[in-house]
Amino acid sequence: MVTIHSSKPMKRTITLLVASIVLGWLLPLKAQTAGEVIISGIVKDKDSRKKLDNVNIAVIGSNVGTVTNADGAFTLKVSPDEIKQGLLVSFIGYLNTKVSANELMAQQGTPLEIWMRPSTEWLSEVNVFGGHPRDLVEKAISKIGYNYSDRDHLYAAFYRETVQKGRRYIGVAEAVMDVYKTDYNNRRTTFDRSKLVRGRRLVSQRAKDTLSVKVAGGPLIPVYLDIVKNGDDLLNITTLHYYNFTMDKPVLLDNRMQYVVAFTPRMNLEYALYTGKLYIDQETLSFTRAEFEMDLTDRAKAVRTILQKKPASLRFRPLAVTYLVSYRQQGDKTYLNYIRNDVRFKCDWKKRLFSSTYTTSSEMVMVDREEETPDRIKAKNSFKYREVFYDVVDEYWDADYWKDYNIIEPTESLESAVNKLRKRNK
Repeated sequence: MVTIHSSKPMKRTITLLVASIVLGWLLPLKAQTAGEVIISGIVKDKDSRKKLDNVNIAVIGSNVGTVTNADGAFTLKVSPDEIKQGLLVSFIGYLNTKVSANELMAQQGTPLEIWMRPSTEWLSEVNVFGGHPRDLVEKAISKIGYNYSDRDHLYAAFYRETVQKGRRYIGVAEAVMDVYKTDYNNRRTTFDRSKLVRGRRLVSQRAKDTLSVKVAGGPLIPVYLDIVKNGDDLLNITTLHYYNFTMDKPVLLDNRMQYVVAFTPRMNLEYALYTGKLYIDQETLSFTRAEFEMDLTDRAKAVRTILQKKPASLRFRPLAVTYLVSYRQQGDKTYLNYIRNDVRFKCDWKKRLFSSTYTTSSEMVMVDREEETPDRIKAKNSFKYREVFYDVVDEYWDADYWKDYNIIEPTESLESAVNKLRKRNK
């Protein structure tokens, strides 16, 4: 089985970490009760009618939210009191769409169709940044302590990771988690921790699907891939000279204009660098989104970063390592919202003719947040380094497993894969 594994990150590189799950009995922030309102729908482009993935779905006036899956679908479970102000639907490059409480209640039992309008007509309103794009990034870094929370907070989060061999799923694991994050003033992650509330897994039992390879990734991503909070990584003021920065076309996000700064490596170091885009709110200069991928020009460097263990006779070749981190503004502060990491690689055995391509994916969405003096997650109950998520979650799988929780809705392809895995494993 391909496993997503943890290790301590190399200095000034972004490495996704997995840790063991220590079962604890801390109650989730949002386990819904009787009388809840269940809202489901599909979000589409009004012009092209294309389904939109990773769209933010937020309950107005609360900290509750989720994102759409690759099919554009979502489901939210909320109390009647929470839904009084309706939903706010936002996505990069589109105008916000609001759904009123009356519309939501009228659609009970019927999936909503939410149409989003591209925001191209707004782009002329953006203010042009007159300085060097690196100066803009430096200014945004200097405002992190002001733009992001100055208080400790506890997220309720949903996490999913999958492993595919070619196009076939050979492993799926999910968890509801608590994620504790300290304030953003010092940009240190020493006391940022994750803890399992509930989890499950389903793994192929086929012998030919078993591959003893451990790659970076996993449920500690809110600690180490929160690039705004983790000051040792991408947004480090002392290492910005490692990159070339250029201004890209501005975009609209949450009805707010965003500067877009593209970056590429400008020097050759002993470890792999990244190429990608940073999205910066024009008004507040807060980082709202980052899309980037590992530079695979020197694949040996990439292998050292993402590969933790493999058999000596197995050849491992990374094909793509991509990241997405998004933030959501609430009031005058910006908060972590969604993180995703995908690693695609090829493996073959020496002296064998054929190779196989694998893809591991990790994603987490913050579905709720508590800031009123939340309890810190103790080290003994949190994820530990060099533990494997698949080894410690439950193996129970049924249709009502997540009935009390907000999750990332599974795609039709994932649901089909789960059904096939269950039949094969019987």
